[in-house]
Amino acid sequence: MANRKVKTYSLGMRQRLGLAGVLLGDPRMIILDEPANGLDPEGVRWIRDVLVTLAREGRTILVSSHLLSEISLMADDLVVIGRGELIDQGPVEQFIDRYAQRWVRVRTPRPAEFADVLHQAGAQIRPHGQDGMDVQGLPIERIGEIALQTQTLLHELSPQAESLEDAFLSATAGAQEYRSGVQQPAPPRILPGQPPPPPGFGPTGGGR
Repeated sequence: MANRKVKTYSLGMRQRLGLAGVLLGDPRMIILDEPANGLDPEGVRWIRDVLVTLAREGRTILVSSHLLSEISLMADDLVVIGRGELIDQGPVEQFIDRYAQRWVRVRTPRPAEFADVLHQAGAQIRPHGQDGMDVQGLPIERIGEIALQTQTLLHELSPQAESLEDAFLSATAGAQEYRSGVQQPAPPRILPGQPPPPPGFGPTGGGR
């Protein structure tokens, strides 16, 4: 690309050139605004790897971006701003812990029976597919112990969590300057204190 004029570059190539220009001075702090804009999937991964490598060298990399899926893969800390005011700041995992829902995914050949047992132990339950359920209110270790005590065969026992995007939307719900005119239905959530559905599961059972 060295012999081509910059005006003929694609947006992705201009992003690469911009980053190269920033690095010419070997800076200790780098500030980038939407660096992955216009890049194809390979380019997005490339710039992510470059920024992570630069950070590991001891540099401070500040990235302003709305691509939260990418931020979750490379950022150590977040600064969340809404309407010009600081909403939250701190490590990514702590932010997700504060604002995202967490639950345990359970799959078993005996969903109705096991759901009833978990309900009696204080869990909130939502059906998931034909043989599964999403459980909140009990730690994953306790669910495993109950399965062992009741001789319940498990096909899956895995921790689940909403994404950084979900956490961001929850944290900024009251600070969005512009909103869509059409409200999309939110996916069903397991909420603390929510009455659990009947333990029966069937083809019409809801899921996430």
